[in-house]
Amino acid sequence: MLLTTIYLLAFLATPQLLRGVNAQDIIEDDTEFYGQSPPVYPSPDGTGTGEWADAYSQAKILVSELSLEEKVTLTGGISTGSACSGIITSIPKVNFTGLCLSDAGNGLRSTNFVSSWPAGLSVGASWNRELAQQRAIEMGSEFRAKGVNMLLGPVVGPLGRIASSGRNWEGFSNDPYLCGALAYQTVQGVQSKGVITSTKHFIANEQETNRNPEGDITAVSSNIDDKTMHELYLWPFQDAVKAGTGNIMCSYNRVNNSYGCSNSKTQNGLLKTELGFQGFVVTDWGAHHAGVATALAGLDMAMPSGTEFWAENLITAVKNGSVPESRLDDMVTRIIATWYKMGQDKGFESPGVGMPGNLASPHQKVIGKSPSSKDTLLQGAIESHVLVKNEKGALPLKSPQLISLLGYSAKAYDSYTPDSPGWNGGSQASLSNDLQIAPNGTLISGGGSGGNQPAYLSSPFEALSLRAYEDGTSLWWDFHSGDPHVDQSSDACIVVGNAWASEGADRPGLHDDFTDALITNVANQCNNTIVVFHNAGVRLVDQFIEHPNVTALIFAHLPGQDSGRALVSILYGDVNPSGKLPYSVPRNESDFGPLQNATQPDGIYALFPQSDFHEGVYIDYRALDAKNITPRYEFGFGLSYTTFDYSDLVVTPVDGADFGRYPTKPIVEGGHEDLWDEIVEVSAAVSNAGSVSGAEVAQLYVGIPGGPVHQLRGFAKSVIEAGDSATIKFVLTRRDLSTWDVVAQNWLLQKGDYQIYVGPSSRKLPLATTLEI
Repeated sequence: MLLTTIYLLAFLATPQLLRGVNAQDIIEDDTEFYGQSPPVYPSPDGTGTGEWADAYSQAKILVSELSLEEKVTLTGGISTGSACSGIITSIPKVNFTGLCLSDAGNGLRSTNFVSSWPAGLSVGASWNRELAQQRAIEMGSEFRAKGVNMLLGPVVGPLGRIASSGRNWEGFSNDPYLCGALAYQTVQGVQSKGVITSTKHFIANEQETNRNPEGDITAVSSNIDDKTMHELYLWPFQDAVKAGTGNIMCSYNRVNNSYGCSNSKTQNGLLKTELGFQGFVVTDWGAHHAGVATALAGLDMAMPSGTEFWAENLITAVKNGSVPESRLDDMVTRIIATWYKMGQDKGFESPGVGMPGNLASPHQKVIGKSPSSKDTLLQGAIESHVLVKNEKGALPLKSPQLISLLGYSAKAYDSYTPDSPGWNGGSQASLSNDLQIAPNGTLISGGGSGGNQPAYLSSPFEALSLRAYEDGTSLWWDFHSGDPHVDQSSDACIVVGNAWASEGADRPGLHDDFTDALITNVANQCNNTIVVFHNAGVRLVDQFIEHPNVTALIFAHLPGQDSGRALVSILYGDVNPSGKLPYSVPRNESDFGPLQNATQPDGIYALFPQSDFHEGVYIDYRALDAKNITPRYEFGFGLSYTTFDYSDLVVTPVDGADFGRYPTKPIVEGGHEDLWDEIVEVSAAVSNAGSVSGAEVAQLYVGIPGGPVHQLRGFAKSVIEAGDSATIKFVLTRRDLSTWDVVAQNWLLQKGDYQIYVGPSSRKLPLATTLEI
């Protein structure tokens, strides 16, 4: 798109300076905000570059055979009796079989014979690319078996700017590099099974509060500058596009006061032009707020229906010239090309065949899950757990004679049948989004459209009971009292709590008094108190963590259906914990500053809530580092039952690499082709200095001139036997070392000194050197 001087200055200006409001009056007309998101028109046609060429050729032939009315039917969903989240109708005359779109990125919901996979946050805690991809492959197989054409995930937005955001658990990490790397693997894994991924929510969808218009109040506007957009929030979407994601879902919120699905800058400019995206854009459900404007701004499909703004209205708009038919052709071509690229024209299951609308009525039995997934489900649950405290030899347990198991998250929830409370929304254990905990049982998923359906449930109580039977151990248990009596002969007291979060609401807090008091009350009676949290986001622990009898702490996150089995295998040392935190755990809420809670409608913006991203790229560990705040547990931290030593850091520029200031090659999927050139190699030796085998996540951080002290730019997880060492290798791409130049509107590789660090966490980096470019 042409960058006029006005366009450039409009986007580079700080949003709050553009408002020009009268501080005396409540703003009642959104014309006050016009121009804050620069216009980018026309919407670029998909070009069918690279691996898309054949799919586009086929799609153009099919689209040429459709009438105007038939083309429009492909741009909006229809209502059926299916449990699919959305349906695109078939067109038999061209052998197009239609599409079933379904939730979500952590496993299929609203059906049977599928699995509850570890949530996105648990995948982030694994720091394991291979495991992320295998999870995606197996999950994609379940969606396909059920006749689901498009999996509504993965989630890379919210990234995790707001600590209490209700949907942070659906994504992988609030670090864009870690989030993007795992999204890449997820897209590749799911789509290897012929199922389209819908990477979401595009973009800057960082809070649930006021995410949608309600009454006279519009959706919140994420007011974000150009540099922050590229270096933080767009980064993981870029990885997903590079991986070939077939779909991007636009978000509910406004971006610089233009709705996400009506925003020509983000859709036409960033996504379809700058990133070279070849697939199609779909609304989040109900995020369609205009007709002609959204089509021209780059939207391709409306869900769950196009009836309100498109359908007959879109036909009229094309006929009267408001929407060029070439734009409609591009919308439909992108949709059909994606269908062809996934091979869904050949042998794909009938859309929605395993998604009956009512499981209580007779229906065809379609098995989605597979025995081949068992190992991946369990390993994902195991690596979801992060051990952050282990003192006095508390873990692993050593032939305990008596264990007291306490806390509401240790048991299975009371009911799980079709249409029982929360059955298909991950909220079986929850009573209300107003509570910080889910008191009705163990938490294996967060709530909302990202919830999933366990084929069975291994709770901590069930798994520990089986182990007690095998070992001859005695158990006491109490899942309700906040001050239970504890047998003084207990070898260990295990307290299992949770931290609840759900779509549709932001968390009311980051710790709860009931659970903190429960832990303290148990610790006052038991000198070996082991705490476990099933946490759908960061959970503060300073109310109890210094208690001398709290000997161990595990953040289990949301492990899926094998939760209990995974926990017990770690407690007993059958496996060595290897998870690392994909976020920081501060000591106090105040350490988050204004990013603890969502922005509320306020003052003159009571009708147009404004969330100003003043902090720029400084969220989570970047912010703590910049403010010199020491967290309780830092980003990337996690303990093992062994110890690892680091040595022999080597940094080598790649022979023949181009270190010019800007990328110069053509745009392909994911942006300029040479952004992905590997230009620097880094290696280090990691030794297992302990007595047991373990997996270590070596982390590479880079201090880019003018940027944060250091940013994650590489990680590798390796199993190392006791006494052995391994050489860990990283590669740095041009993008990894670049910063966004807001004037040149390109990625700049600066001349100067780059600090290179390698170690086990963001605050423990024993190896350091300088790279000069």
